[in-house]
Amino acid sequence: MRLDDEQESSHFEVQDGRGGGLGGGGLGGGLGMLLPLIGSRFGCGGIVVVLIIMVVMGMNPLSLMGGGGGGQSVQTEKPRLEDLSAVQRTSLKVLGSTERRWSDIFKAHGQQYPPPTLVFYSQDGQSGCGAAMSAMGPFYCPADQRIYLDTDFFREMETKFNAPGDFPIGYIIAHEVGHHIQTITGEADRIRKAQQRASEAEGNALQVKMELQADCYAGVWAARDTNLMEPGDLEEGMRAAQAIGDDTLQKAAGRRPVPESFTHGTGAQRMEWLRKGLSTGDPAQCDTFGGAI
Repeated sequence: MRLDDEQESSHFEVQDGRGGGLGGGGLGGGLGMLLPLIGSRFGCGGIVVVLIIMVVMGMNPLSLMGGGGGGQSVQTEKPRLEDLSAVQRTSLKVLGSTERRWSDIFKAHGQQYPPPTLVFYSQDGQSGCGAAMSAMGPFYCPADQRIYLDTDFFREMETKFNAPGDFPIGYIIAHEVGHHIQTITGEADRIRKAQQRASEAEGNALQVKMELQADCYAGVWAARDTNLMEPGDLEEGMRAAQAIGDDTLQKAAGRRPVPESFTHGTGAQRMEWLRKGLSTGDPAQCDTFGGAI
């Protein structure tokens, strides 16, 4: 990506993990908000894995329920841009680009775009939706309209998922910005209400459509920043989309893919919708729900 001329976003925070007891309501939204977030991203197995990780790390799983004890508070600060790592600076340039592109889109409809805040943390942190852990991957919390990112994830994209390059960084961040778009337009709320009325399999299917729409929105961002794309970026994005498809991840874990359990879509679906956003540059073309919600 051509990011040299992009201006970094000023909407960011860094959590350093220092501090004493939890206090003040524990880990944000508690069990009612944290576990559904993990479950929507990784299924029930993901919840179990996170709880096991907490025990191994000496953390008290009861803290997820706001039940006192065992946790760490997180200091949030805003250091100078020049003190950030290269990956953090790249991430903020991407975020700045998304702010400008989505501001243009909203302005064309007579609206103002309220940008999300990007929160960097290492290993574990705290969000308005509960604990932030590296095992969860990057995520968007609608409760505080923040994107939470452990930048070590991008190293995993290279080593574990074989998806190197800078465009995957842009794709991942722009995907989470896509969830922000869904939140501020009210679409996410409509989907959540529909999921509450649905069976588990139907709820997962709705979640897949929600994630695919965020992929499409990521493509819209890249298409509208005409100076951004370089030769090879499209291929990098397609590799990343394929690598984080539900079927690819389940196969990599030695499991037979179970479509009913998918929450993000297959690699082929994720590539399809990212490509659609890239080819059209039109968020109206990102209706993965077919008007059903």
